[in-house]
Amino acid sequence: MIAHATLGRDMTRDLAPYLGTLRQILAGMGPQAPFQISLKNILKALAENHGFQRPHLMIFDPETQHLKLSLTHGQVKNAQTTYEPGQGITGQVFTTGQPLVVARMKEHPAFLNKAFGRSETELASLAFLCVPVLAPNRDQEHGPEIIGTLSVDTPCDDLEILEAQCRFLEVVAGMIATLAAYLQEEMARQRHLMAQGLYSNSQLEHGQIAANIVAASKAMRLVLSQTAQVGPSRATVLLRGESGTGKELLAEAIHMASPRRDRAFIKLNCAALPSELVESELFGYQKGAFTGAVQTKKGLFELAHQGTLFLDEIGELSTGAQAKVLRAIQEQEIQRLGSEHSVSVDVRLVCATHQPLEELVEKSKFREDLYYRINVFPIFIPPLRERREDVLPLAEHFLRQYAGEYAKEIKRISTPAIDLLTQYHWPGNVRELKNCIERAVLICDEEVIRTYHMPPSLQTAESSSTENNLSFCEAVAKFEQEILVDALKKARGNMLQAARDLRVSYRIVNYKVKKYGLDAKKFSTPQRTKPTYRT
Repeated sequence: MIAHATLGRDMTRDLAPYLGTLRQILAGMGPQAPFQISLKNILKALAENHGFQRPHLMIFDPETQHLKLSLTHGQVKNAQTTYEPGQGITGQVFTTGQPLVVARMKEHPAFLNKAFGRSETELASLAFLCVPVLAPNRDQEHGPEIIGTLSVDTPCDDLEILEAQCRFLEVVAGMIATLAAYLQEEMARQRHLMAQGLYSNSQLEHGQIAANIVAASKAMRLVLSQTAQVGPSRATVLLRGESGTGKELLAEAIHMASPRRDRAFIKLNCAALPSELVESELFGYQKGAFTGAVQTKKGLFELAHQGTLFLDEIGELSTGAQAKVLRAIQEQEIQRLGSEHSVSVDVRLVCATHQPLEELVEKSKFREDLYYRINVFPIFIPPLRERREDVLPLAEHFLRQYAGEYAKEIKRISTPAIDLLTQYHWPGNVRELKNCIERAVLICDEEVIRTYHMPPSLQTAESSSTENNLSFCEAVAKFEQEILVDALKKARGNMLQAARDLRVSYRIVNYKVKKYGLDAKKFSTPQRTKPTYRT
């Protein structure tokens, strides 16, 4: 018994580092970080926790039929290394789908070392482990699909130990298969953009498209893909979406993705100014054009010459301003108020609105010709409630931002607080989430954001200790009674009017009033008579 107990403790002690790494990998695979960052952190954990050198992930590109070195941790001289299936150890593992252990690199004739520039000493002292990355096949009749390989260098050791390490890598490869599949899709998307000449490889790799936009959901990745497609052109873009979804931030991303990125980015919220001031703001005015015009002023179209002009809430423009904006788009020239001369302008226009422009066109509140001019490339930004995968990454982004701004040592958001964030419906979208995290950071006096740091609008019955002890029928009856009381108050005790407001029959209202013991008369308020004044 003692011998078995000692053996069990030894096995637990030997497995502890591997179990710890697996827990670390699982913790880092949630929606809190983009998949590329998660994969890089996993490779880093393999290197730091187990002494693996040069852990690297090769992903198969179906179009080129090559394995491409996609992610690595450590010193690799040539990060663009590719292999054909069957070529070298990596190619063999990909072709066969079976892991391979090279006990000593120098002694294996098929080993290709040119990619990583290993020294003769390293070749003599290091082993090489390579396992396939298997993803579930969409065709259920076939087995898993091989989408890449995971490889590491490790110091030479007994074959039994190397094989155990290889089995551990197989487990890791299985855990990261979904993330690796996302990486394969991202590689295809980047190649598509570069094939169209819309973006360079360096720009895509360094994340210069919408660098300030946090996007983990598929819907937002589509938005960023559309941004990359339209950015390099001069096409007019119409951003659609609810208030607070980040239309202004996306407009800046479109500007930064264009050849005009070094020129001015001018923005105007058309709803923030009275209609009579919008025209002078957009097109400028000559000295003496109206009372108060003591000097000539350039408009935003002139200031945005050879740059980008962002018109937010364009649906609020007056019909007169709409006609002038249309002329500026068509003729590429504007006319200042009070001037008889035209000024040529070269402006890329990005517009945004949360209003249904199609309905405004039908009601003749928005010019149809202008609508078709600005609707060249529409991009719809979904509300936050429809892309809940973005809630946590956004919250952590704002946490880092405001923790630094207010010099707070806040490390994370607690799990119950995360539940509040992900369950809330966010009517104010990203803007509301940003304000919520800023408030939480301001009032938090510890290292963790907790539920009681959240605003009351996010609180649940559980988090605020206000659980409802009523049964379902009792809760429904209570709610019904509250609605009836509100209707009687509004109708000043007139049950017939209350029935009309509730869109039910008078008989039902009369029955409910008696059922709940309500006195309709007490809700009637005597009409105040107008006071008479004697002269």
